[in-house]
Amino acid sequence: MSARNEIAKLRELIEYHNWRYYVKDDPEISDAEYDALFRKLQKLEEENPQLADPSSPTQKVGAPPIEAFGTVTHAVPMLSLGNAFDRDEFAAFHERVTKLLEREDHVEYVCEPKLDGVAFEAEYVNGELIVGSTRGDGVTGENITENLRTVRSIPLRLRAAGGAPARLQGRGEVFMRSTDFDRLNAMRREQGEPEFANPRNAAAGSLRQLDSRVTAARPLDAYFYTVGEIEGDRPGSQSALLEWLRDLGLSTNPLNRVCSGIQEVGKYYDDILARRQDLEYTIDGVVIKVNEASLQDRLGHVARSPRWAVAYKFPPEQAETVIEDIIVQVGRTGVLTPVAVMKPVRVGGVEISRATLHNQDEIDAKDVRRGDAVVIQRAGDVIPEVVTSIKKRRKGNPPRFTMPSACPACGAAVVRAEGEAAHRCTGSSCPAQTKERIAHFVSRGGMDIEGLGAKLADQFVEAGLVKNVADLYALTKEKLLELERMADRSASNLLESIGKSRSAGLSRLIFALGIRHVGETAAGILADTYGSIGKISKASAEELEEIEGIGSEIASAIHAFFSDEVNIELIERLEAAGVNTRRNAAAKKSDALAGASFVLTGTLSSMSRDEAKKLILAHGGRASSSVGKKTSYVVIGENPGSKAQKAGKLGVPMISEDEFLEMVGWQGR
Repeated sequence: MSARNEIAKLRELIEYHNWRYYVKDDPEISDAEYDALFRKLQKLEEENPQLADPSSPTQKVGAPPIEAFGTVTHAVPMLSLGNAFDRDEFAAFHERVTKLLEREDHVEYVCEPKLDGVAFEAEYVNGELIVGSTRGDGVTGENITENLRTVRSIPLRLRAAGGAPARLQGRGEVFMRSTDFDRLNAMRREQGEPEFANPRNAAAGSLRQLDSRVTAARPLDAYFYTVGEIEGDRPGSQSALLEWLRDLGLSTNPLNRVCSGIQEVGKYYDDILARRQDLEYTIDGVVIKVNEASLQDRLGHVARSPRWAVAYKFPPEQAETVIEDIIVQVGRTGVLTPVAVMKPVRVGGVEISRATLHNQDEIDAKDVRRGDAVVIQRAGDVIPEVVTSIKKRRKGNPPRFTMPSACPACGAAVVRAEGEAAHRCTGSSCPAQTKERIAHFVSRGGMDIEGLGAKLADQFVEAGLVKNVADLYALTKEKLLELERMADRSASNLLESIGKSRSAGLSRLIFALGIRHVGETAAGILADTYGSIGKISKASAEELEEIEGIGSEIASAIHAFFSDEVNIELIERLEAAGVNTRRNAAAKKSDALAGASFVLTGTLSSMSRDEAKKLILAHGGRASSSVGKKTSYVVIGENPGSKAQKAGKLGVPMISEDEFLEMVGWQGR
């Protein structure tokens, strides 16, 4: 047999056994037999370098270091999930689903364990893995292609027997199994290296190595659970999608299950919770998705998450410790937050030394005092918080904690508005608020100014160089070199990064401004809908509320922000400094729908609702989630819901899908 044929057969055989092991969970050969095949292929490839193939299973060894990660824009945003923390909250989710679908109580769901890992996207073109990326901000992620290629359970080539489409963006979670995590930390201890806090940190740190050979040496695993963009037909349900992914050779969690109705979901949740400690990997809840794809399209999504899915979280893990002090931190909006400084303790694999006490009402209700023994937990398995004080172990009668009447950062008066739980600093030039605003403005989701971290932001404020974010664009090398430990090259690099941020884009700028409740997704919606900061600033709260994905709370916050003369002056200064406050004109196709507001109801035959919304925005229109007097048109699909009835009552014009497509001159895919 020629070397070419033998190598081809070995590659095919090894990929088959990878599929049996990672996807089917039913290996046909022992690890020793697999290793022998792998070594034989390696030897043949070394002897025949002219037959090298980047898709060979031996190429999961990593490549030399790169200087930095590039970015990847997700064709379909990678949304996060809303949470339910108890049965009542899940029941409320189920009730919203049935109400929006206008059907009886019964809905079929697909459930699977919620992995505590790192979300990723792997894009396959003609069956070959070509790009791998992180979730990032949901719209743009880091390019980690070389690192994803090293993960054994992520195939470099899809199985043709599964009917691979011309293009497929598979999405899933990279994680590390508990036994592998323990072995990795044991090895790091022996080598005198710092240990990872938990499996998720280990997985995240491994995926973000500039040297993919380091990633290849880490025991990473992956499960796929959904897709982004597909060229071709998509399975009609979540359960069929998971089966299809397995047929393509993409590993999915074997514990996923179709549940008929809310009772079966509850039983599944209880079952997985009981098995939580026995699983090979860390989970923090159960992900629940409406099974039928057409119903998912009808439900759509809000700014940050789909309406058809929810993460039903497990009760958090708890531990006992002692509060050594209570300090107050000041956030970028002026809110004062009491924080417990505690004797360090490990909770869920993470060492905790500080925990939020939220506000004065929370402290009073729990009667938490300095010196108290307390029970703490990681809320949602993420944010540390104090659950309760253990009164019987209190020594003496320590004084109760009260929020200060003056801001600890600037000395300005602290007020508490009627009906609010928060205490706020009234100082217009509070340095603590300024520092937090700068940190938010320059963050990766914001203007992404590389090299400007929290410590440098603190220096800027303390040295009087920056009083608001617009001052960043007035910095000079001479001013920077006056700072302690600022070298000439560092100053030049920072100024270059600040200069690049002028063209960061409208969506990033909106997020960076720090408008209350406006995250990356809402910022993107505003940028797509209005196209400029100027137009957003003139929108009424009622108009903003009609936009799909912008609720009343977000709308009120946006309107309040642009009603403040200080903020308008800030934006004028940013524009004067050359910061782009308009959307790239290339993203817009025409003004055919300019000034018109559309509401979609029912199932469209030519495209999904999300695709229709993008089409509306691309032609200058607005996509709204509710029918109102200002709605221009309601587009009627198959099986329309109550929106059609409301449109009839209000006299809003109703048009067919074909009429809508004619308005934008749509010619099909």
